[in-house]
Amino acid sequence: MVSRMERRECTVRTVGVLTLGCKVNTYESEYIISKLKENNYIIKEFDDICDVYIINTCTVTNTSDIKSKKMIRAAIKRNPDACVVAMGCFIEANKDYEIEGLDIVIGNKDKSKIIELLDEYFTKKETLKRLYKEEKTVFEDMYITDFPGRTRAFVKIQDGCENFCSYCIIPFVRGKCRSKDKNQVIKEITDLVNNGYQEVVLTGIHTGNYGVDLNTNFATLLKELVKIEGLKRLRISSIEITELTKEVLDVIKDNKVIVDHMHIPLQAGSNEVLKLMNRKYDLDFFYNKIKEIRSIRPEISITTDVLVGFPGETESMFQRTIQTCRELELTKMHVFPFSLRQGTKAETLPNHIETEEKKARARRLLEVSRELELNYYNKYINKEVEVLVEETKDGVSFGHTGNYLYVKINKELEHNTFVTVKITSIEYPYCIAE
Repeated sequence: MVSRMERRECTVRTVGVLTLGCKVNTYESEYIISKLKENNYIIKEFDDICDVYIINTCTVTNTSDIKSKKMIRAAIKRNPDACVVAMGCFIEANKDYEIEGLDIVIGNKDKSKIIELLDEYFTKKETLKRLYKEEKTVFEDMYITDFPGRTRAFVKIQDGCENFCSYCIIPFVRGKCRSKDKNQVIKEITDLVNNGYQEVVLTGIHTGNYGVDLNTNFATLLKELVKIEGLKRLRISSIEITELTKEVLDVIKDNKVIVDHMHIPLQAGSNEVLKLMNRKYDLDFFYNKIKEIRSIRPEISITTDVLVGFPGETESMFQRTIQTCRELELTKMHVFPFSLRQGTKAETLPNHIETEEKKARARRLLEVSRELELNYYNKYINKEVEVLVEETKDGVSFGHTGNYLYVKINKELEHNTFVTVKITSIEYPYCIAE
């Protein structure tokens, strides 16, 4: 009988790549796919029978861990003869994770070396592990000039986080803050624009902390990026309220290339919980900064993240969070029940809340989120907006405005073009336009 390893001696040709988690992982996976294509690998769907499977994992919640393990097992089961690669945050947080059939294991370092690792594996025919005690303090450079199938391109400008919020495992799995060279960022975005991308999203683990290791800052980078010819929209994936400095807001005020949408994590709407979370602001600071943002961008859509059921969060504290979200007139909340991460400060806190109560609070806040989102959408009925067409099918086109209204247009329009339309009604989650 031919052994599993012997069957793998044929040239690897097909690869399925699965991305779990954040936009940083999405960017990194796109880079990996581009490298695979350059080296004559054929990219297939992850659910297909492939010669190689790559799972870029996530560990931000218990659910993320469960899904990461499930997808690794699924790949091994789908084709026992395949080379299965697991990388990313789940692996970084669980360095001792092992399962029969998992062939290449790397954390958040060396993702850019995927071709070398595959070559080494198929040469040596033995399991490879590349795990380190500490993250490098230099940025692992990646460069993308194309995002096949996407209208909106991501550019990773930063990695790592040193905030150490008491609930968060990410500083432990992503390491210290490190930034991409400013000129490289400018060149990458310029190349993307020259390749037809009119909207670019800046992403990172702690995006607004860009430049802390390069003797520069986020505002300085933004000032350069808004000058790129042909760039119609610049979007910031997420930014901490404390990083919206006067210098950053001055750039936002004066440059319409930066869209009318910001995602600013709140996490909790009561000062007691914010303090337990080790967040770096109180409600007064958050309220005042939102007021300042709206003074320069009155139509801006502000979305947020909220974590409910944190240890010690009482019903009255949760009610205060609901009140805060209403008073801030947020457009939408991404709501997460608290998920215990081993090794974080929150693990040692008293008064943990039952799972069902956490889920119930999440449902209640999601109802508020939908209400606020509809309130924001309704402001635009009978108004004209500019939409970037992202998808067209069956005589209907879909796209987003700069302030992230999701618009459905009952007409087939050319992909990756800007059109001005009039919103006539709301059919959640769409704004209907003509």
